[in-house]
Amino acid sequence: MSSTAESLIDPVVPEREPARQEEFGFTVGTRLAESEPGKQGRTGTIRTPHGEIQTPAFIAVGTKATVKAVLPESMKELGAQALLSNAYHLYLQPGPEILDAAGGLGRFMNWEGPTFTDSGGFQVMSLGSGFKKVINMDVVDNSGPDDAVAPGKERLAHVDEDGVWFKSHLNGDKHRFTPEISMQVQHQIGADIMFAFDELTTLQNSRAYQEESLERTRRWAERCVTEHFRLTEERVGKPYQALFGVIQGAHYEDLRRKACRDLGAMNFDGFGLGGALEKENLGTIVGWCAEELPEDKPRHLLGISEPDDIFTAIENGADTFDCVSPTRVARNSAFYTPDGRFNLSGRKYKADFGPLYDGCDCYACANYTRAYIHHLFKAKEMVAATLVSIHNERFVVKLVDDARLAMESGDFAAYKAETLGRYYSA
Repeated sequence: MSSTAESLIDPVVPEREPARQEEFGFTVGTRLAESEPGKQGRTGTIRTPHGEIQTPAFIAVGTKATVKAVLPESMKELGAQALLSNAYHLYLQPGPEILDAAGGLGRFMNWEGPTFTDSGGFQVMSLGSGFKKVINMDVVDNSGPDDAVAPGKERLAHVDEDGVWFKSHLNGDKHRFTPEISMQVQHQIGADIMFAFDELTTLQNSRAYQEESLERTRRWAERCVTEHFRLTEERVGKPYQALFGVIQGAHYEDLRRKACRDLGAMNFDGFGLGGALEKENLGTIVGWCAEELPEDKPRHLLGISEPDDIFTAIENGADTFDCVSPTRVARNSAFYTPDGRFNLSGRKYKADFGPLYDGCDCYACANYTRAYIHHLFKAKEMVAATLVSIHNERFVVKLVDDARLAMESGDFAAYKAETLGRYYSA
């Protein structure tokens, strides 16, 4: 389906083969409402061909088939249940056909557990407008034009009804992504869970454009489902890959709920909650989606990892979420502790021979001191980022694991209050 006219026709979505469906599933466990009435959070189990994910769970980001500075073996040891890679980056380098020939993303990167890939839709926003690459934005300001570009940035992506033209950030070559191409690329990459191709708007876009974009994302979602099932039937012998639809709608309640109803009626295996939104609206928007989406399918919130956002997401119904923050801040010498986030570049750490955090069970804390890692950063040694990344990933993974245990024991409210009270006390 390549022409605009063909794209506007609602495709007939084939039924999934029951035998393939059994390779993926989701079971709800404890409901937070049992101890905190009105809350949408729950525990659960996602089943994939490469193992189970106990939810809620933090999914570590390995953008280019690697968690930056950390070996896959280290990610397993620190308790990561699954890794998420970026279809756009892997499409450009090394190319999806290489991953397919290698046996898929997990085998290519020597990771035995479940894997995710996003669709490349995020790059439509970040390349297209150059606005900051975070889920929350400072203010809602849609007074400017819908095709606004951030100061000093070049528009590298252009959206039309059929898909997106974009220039590679590596060499400037021109490429085309459509829903069908995104599905073909992600099937070749071979992750257990992949996302439908969507258009991510910014809070700078007008209400009228948000409506137009939401309808385009709906049509793209239908095309993704059709192509996904065609490829599933064609690629005989490959493990079943689950497809998640992506919910957009910015901060508008009616648009978010409409997106949930529209995509919830399609043959998706789960859902991604996407879009730029203000931090203070995070819980409200996740809650709207949890109320509308099918109860028996998992919900993945794209792009968060700060402790307060994690608790807000969990209690309002997100099952999994991801973010690059633990390794990104680690490369700038920042490390997490229960008492807040600190920076190892400070002079006070030069002769501090304690671990990053006394009581942490990660490899870095068991074997190295703040003074040594401080020295590594000052000397610009690469292993500095490795050690702090291991620690930060372990901190976030354990934070979410403990939240799941607290939900199961009925102690979530107390755990949240104690954890956030301590972390933000400084």
